[in-house]
Amino acid sequence: MSYSSSSAGPEDASHLIPLIIGSLIPLHVVLAGLTWILHDYFITLEDEIRYIWPQRLSFSKLMFFWIRYYSIALLLFDVVQIHVFARPGITSNNLCVAMDTIIRVVGAGSLWSVEIVMQLRVYALYGCSKRIAALNFLLFVGSIVGFIWILIYNHSRRAAVIAGAIHLGLPGCPTVHSGIEWAQWVPATIYEGILFGFALFKSIEKAISSFRKEGALPSLYAILLRDNIVYFFGIAALLVFNNLMVVSLTHIPWFSYGPFHAAVGIMTSRMLLNLRKATAKDVINLSSKRSELSFGTATSTLLNGTHFDPLQFAHTQASTLSAV
Repeated sequence: MSYSSSSAGPEDASHLIPLIIGSLIPLHVVLAGLTWILHDYFITLEDEIRYIWPQRLSFSKLMFFWIRYYSIALLLFDVVQIHVFARPGITSNNLCVAMDTIIRVVGAGSLWSVEIVMQLRVYALYGCSKRIAALNFLLFVGSIVGFIWILIYNHSRRAAVIAGAIHLGLPGCPTVHSGIEWAQWVPATIYEGILFGFALFKSIEKAISSFRKEGALPSLYAILLRDNIVYFFGIAALLVFNNLMVVSLTHIPWFSYGPFHAAVGIMTSRMLLNLRKATAKDVINLSSKRSELSFGTATSTLLNGTHFDPLQFAHTQASTLSAV
């Protein structure tokens, strides 16, 4: 339940109790989010060491480390911020307004980083189409501009919204939603929906094609399609659920951004790990087939005085997909 400036005075017990409960819930839920992402980190650390660490330095490797460890740092920030602010005498009107904006910006940084990776994956799905890349980039910039405009609008009005509750001695900043705060993540939700549409269209197209032709999709391509569909659906569902919580349609008390930050980091890290694992398996299979062929016919062929390795061309296709 949220308290709005149009409601009765916060001194009214019917409004004070929900404010107290709304301030206490994030203290516990954010710890669950941190535990969740740390648990996932340790059970996938072996895969990270095996499949990510040996890779040569590249954009995809840097993005994996950035998203994985930024997500953990983000959860640590959430925990420290919420629990420090719960101490008496720490919060003030200006501090709560500033921190509300900071939390949204650092959370958006995580989502924007992931969306850069997803743009590259859609780019790969559509045969490295520059038109698709340009369209997605323009829409991406538009979603950022929309986010910033809504953020500025809400920031300029938040001080007046929480003014009636900040003096009540609540554990932390008041959980108060009003204005167009519900629209904060709408641009990102719309953009995720568009990316989901691109991935879904390609998935349906390939499914129809597989019915017409014998044989399965290449393993890397199948992994790319599957993870795109699962990721886009999961993130879109989280963003929609977050917006519904703000407007109190879910009847679930606001429990902070901790679980959302953890879910985005976990889904993205696993998505990138899955593709790396599939790439490694394909390279091993190609190496096995290569070793079964005679040295003179497959390992090196002399064409116009130049030696060429067939594995190089097979691995090029794998590396194109694994790079995203």
